[in-house]
Parts: sequence; structure tokens; C-alpha cells
Amino acid sequence: MFRDFIVKDFGWKLLSLALAVAIWLTVKGFSSDSGTQAERTFTELPAQIVSGTTDARSFRITPEFVQVTIKGLPEAIKALTERDIHVHVDVSDADPTRDFRKRVEVSTPTRITVVKVEPAEVEVVVPPRLSPTAPLPKP
Repeated sequence: MFRDFIVKDFGWKLLSLALAVAIWLTVKGFSSDSGTQAERTFTELPAQIVSGTTDARSFRITPEFVQVTIKGLPEAIKALTERDIHVHVDVSDADPTRDFRKRVEVSTPTRITVVKVEPAEVEVVVPPRLSPTAPLPKP
């Protein structure tokens, strides 16, 4: 019985083992450079507000600056500048009647990975709407 377990469909079992080894070697080859990656932290990156084009109000976020930790190949990390990292808060689908919290989104160049964003969320302050009869504020 044990012999049948090993010998039965031996060709298929051998093919499955060969495919498993090939997949393992492929994945290991792609992840082998992960040990040579470097990390870098950018502090005080300004978060930009992204809103719908029809929304003319000016949202405010607190805090205005975030800290972003990234990782990648040492050469790419060394050449990276603060202008290459884009931090934004999308308020285009926000409730315009009250303050809320929103997740901070970070865009980086290819092959650069975001490790951590602090804070991960910011407070979005919605300015009050001016009534049509209210006087405009003095400059």
C-alpha cells in the first residue's frame, strides 16, 4: 500500500515537484535583492490637499507635515529628493458640512516602497460657508 502511494502517478508527482522548485527559485530570485535594500526617513514633508475642481473652499489639515519612511535599492534611495515623494490627502469625496479624518496617501518613484507614514491620518478642517448676505472679511 505504501509502495502504491509513491509509485502511482509517479510522473505527475515528479512534474509537480519540478514545478514547485522552479516557482520557489523564481520567487527567491526576485526577493534576493531585498536584503540589500536601504531605508531612509524624510521628515517634515508637506501634505497637499486634493479636492474636486468645483470645490472652491480651502480645506485645512492638521498636522500639515508628515514623516515618511521609505526603502529601496541604496543607489535609488541616495538619489531621491523630497520633491520625488508626493504626499496628499484626497478630500474630493468628503462631507462638506463637518470636520473629519482622512488617510494620508504617498506616491513614490517605481521600485521605492513606503514603509511608514506618521501620522497615517490627518484631521481635515472644513471652513464655514459664507452666506450670500454676509459681508466679506476685511483683508
